[in-house]
Amino acid sequence: MAMGNLLIANRGEIAVRIVRAARELGIRTTQVYSQADADSLAVKLADGSVEIGPPAAAKSYLNIEAILSAARETGADAVHPGYGFLAENADFADAVESAGLTFVGPRGATIRLLGDKVAAREAAAKAGVPTVPGSPGRIDDPAAAHELAKGIGFPVLIKATAGGGGRGIRVANDQAEFDRLAPQASAEAKSAFGDGGIYIEKLIEKARHIEIQILGDGERAVHFFERECSLQRRRQKVWEEAPAVTLPGDIRRKLCAAAVSLARSVNYRGAGTLEFLYDDATKEFYFLEMNTRIQVEHPVTEFITGVDLVREMIRIAQGEPLRLRQEDIHLNGHAIECRINAEDPANGFMPAPGAIEALMVPGGPGVRFDTLLYPGCTVPPFYDSLLGKLIVWDDSRESALRRLAGALEELEISGLKTTKSLHQALAVDEDVRAANFHTRFLEQWLERNPLS
Repeated sequence: MAMGNLLIANRGEIAVRIVRAARELGIRTTQVYSQADADSLAVKLADGSVEIGPPAAAKSYLNIEAILSAARETGADAVHPGYGFLAENADFADAVESAGLTFVGPRGATIRLLGDKVAAREAAAKAGVPTVPGSPGRIDDPAAAHELAKGIGFPVLIKATAGGGGRGIRVANDQAEFDRLAPQASAEAKSAFGDGGIYIEKLIEKARHIEIQILGDGERAVHFFERECSLQRRRQKVWEEAPAVTLPGDIRRKLCAAAVSLARSVNYRGAGTLEFLYDDATKEFYFLEMNTRIQVEHPVTEFITGVDLVREMIRIAQGEPLRLRQEDIHLNGHAIECRINAEDPANGFMPAPGAIEALMVPGGPGVRFDTLLYPGCTVPPFYDSLLGKLIVWDDSRESALRRLAGALEELEISGLKTTKSLHQALAVDEDVRAANFHTRFLEQWLERNPLS
């Protein structure tokens, strides 16, 4: 069924991205917005817009009835959730479909299955995908958790069964620390996601975070190779690149095959990403979780494959079968994405919202800046601090790093503090240039390299 009017149930740079992709497909867009986002770039670019509530996300971007009301009011026939907010909320997907609208993403049942990290691990195991040693299921009993942690062996990760973004995760190095931190992780998960369930995983030291991008149409699934997302701060990604240059070719093939196997086993529909830990020393990989949405770092995959993932997921939602066969998808060159946040690196990365006084966006071949900014706009304090994503591509990683350094030098955002200086330092760091890093590298690096 062809879409006539796509309602975008999100904000920021991903909303802008969806507006542009829909326009290229000849689809009108309606942008919902909170009172804080009335003058946002997405509102300015969309064909129509509807205010859905006050600044607090709980009363606007997380308000299912307000979003559905906006869809009814504007005659929308489909809803794109972007990422974050309600993007991985199975009840929202069900509500959209029950209202007679098309949800641009997986079915609610699929989100429900894969959104629960324990159920996702079980699904992965059934599909023959290796999982990190850990608890066989969710744990609600503290005494049982105590015994399981002792059996797995320290250090361990305590993780929330629901949610993401690093919330509800703790590292316990011994039994006493585990008994103290497990209730904290459960309470944080309950507060953030409404579910206090936890599970335990063995902590793999100096692991790399590798993820596989897939698309499925409910019957077939294909992969778009991997992304390396190991440079993280507080378990949130800071820098992403593709491909992972230290990954042996045979491991790449096995990872990609595992991702497609799991996607097919659950009849996956839409864009999704399977996240893995990879151990350089043992050459082993383990499934972590699946994100049932488009990801922040999807542009690096678009650069190395030449495929517009957002347009393809809209086509799939319209009922079109996958247009691509696996043999049509080729890996070309190297891409790097830097997340530019409104944060002060010299002050503990404190959020730094405010007005944009001036903006200069870098350009040239192989340079892309996905952003919510324009000169004179105001960045509100109520939401994620992401201002934009600077993505570069070139025919090799070395060339891409040089291009990145030049693009960062050109990028100017005046009026507030940003994390540009962090990326400039990383782009010339010897270990980063040698791809000699892991998921705990950046926090250790920041201890040695305070930013001014």
